[in-house]
Amino acid sequence: MKHQDKLQRTFVREEAYLILRDQIVEGRLEPGRKLRDKELAEQLGVSRTPIREALLRLEEEGLVQTKPNCSTLVCPIDFHNILNLYSIAWSLENLALRQAFERITSKTIDLMTKVNERLLQALKSNDSTAAVQADNDFHSIYIQLSQNEELCRILSSIKQKLKRLELYYFAQVKDAHRSYEEHLQIIKALKKKDLSLALKAVESNWQASLSRIQSQ
Repeated sequence: MKHQDKLQRTFVREEAYLILRDQIVEGRLEPGRKLRDKELAEQLGVSRTPIREALLRLEEEGLVQTKPNCSTLVCPIDFHNILNLYSIAWSLENLALRQAFERITSKTIDLMTKVNERLLQALKSNDSTAAVQADNDFHSIYIQLSQNEELCRILSSIKQKLKRLELYYFAQVKDAHRSYEEHLQIIKALKKKDLSLALKAVESNWQASLSRIQSQ
């Protein structure tokens, strides 16, 4: 019975963390918002303990910060650390593409093309949430083909940290539609079975997105 209680508590703690993380990333808990564990516990229907544990975990990830007076606030979007995160992302994606390259088929390329068209439609509709999802789905196709579970896990964690920034990017940045065009260059290189060109296209896509954000 005690073991069951422990498992249940772990589940509640994880659920509380995931819900709060998603609300912050998606902007429902906006930057600067004061978070009170009692209010959050009432809203989620849990005790204050898993909320406090979730907030500690979110603070370690840089999504919230605790002030000296013990108030917890949602952090602003960190534009200063994006170069570090972006450079890690494109380096690891290139590794994933290298490992996936021999498994990429015409069906893979067709799927990437369809997902990229979904990105274009989301951009035309000014749906930043759908655009972020389509963009992530596009890159995930060859990441998953790497069959490197640890690499997939690390990239997923990095992209979760970048999601707030990506939502801002597709909602606010001019010329965000160029991401669609840069994806076409990746697809073109893969059709040619030119790994070197495809790697350059992936890195160029990330670097150009970074440049567009920094120019705002």
